[in-house]
Amino acid sequence: MLQQIFNTKGLTEAGCDEAGRGCLAGPVYAAAVILPPDYENDALNDSKQLTAKRRYALREEIERDALAWAIGIVTNEEIDRINILNASILAMHRALDGLTLRPQFIIVDGNRFKPYFPGVATTGSPIAPSIAHTTIVKGDGKYLSIAAASILAKTYRDDCMTELHRRFPHYGWDHNAGYPTKEHREAIVRHGITPFHRLTFSHLGETAESPLL
Repeated sequence: MLQQIFNTKGLTEAGCDEAGRGCLAGPVYAAAVILPPDYENDALNDSKQLTAKRRYALREEIERDALAWAIGIVTNEEIDRINILNASILAMHRALDGLTLRPQFIIVDGNRFKPYFPGVATTGSPIAPSIAHTTIVKGDGKYLSIAAASILAKTYRDDCMTELHRRFPHYGWDHNAGYPTKEHREAIVRHGITPFHRLTFSHLGETAESPLL
């Protein structure tokens, strides 16, 4: 069973995760979720361990039960400008900026993050000091708020890629979500790239990550 909170200080805690980092096309999405401190949901898990049907059912539960939740998006053009690692962190910062309740502590899936100053991602200027955070490898399989964030980020990004598939049906984005499947790579060879492909990616997989800027 996933744990409820990471810190032991009784702080209002937001979990963050992203989706679409290893894709060849489309934006990267992130979510931030603040759950009630006594929240329980045995069905919550890392989004990659769930069926699509279960993810969408859980999305409704998360949005109903969360104290606050928000989505952050970074476009493929922005990814090309700042690299995918920085873009993933920016998407999480934008999601945090979108919360209607300001967290006192942030837990992030993975091992890379930048200090978060409320307001910077959307206004360019901090409106408060940075909020303490910690990164947790495989945190989406350990903590409820990160698992919830992974489900929201994944489902909202899937919705986006399904919509883009209607405009560019050759690449199979309605089922591969822009990941570098054989079908996707072969479609690039036959049809070329679209305005939604990431130009700094090799189109055979994710490029090597550059250092944080």
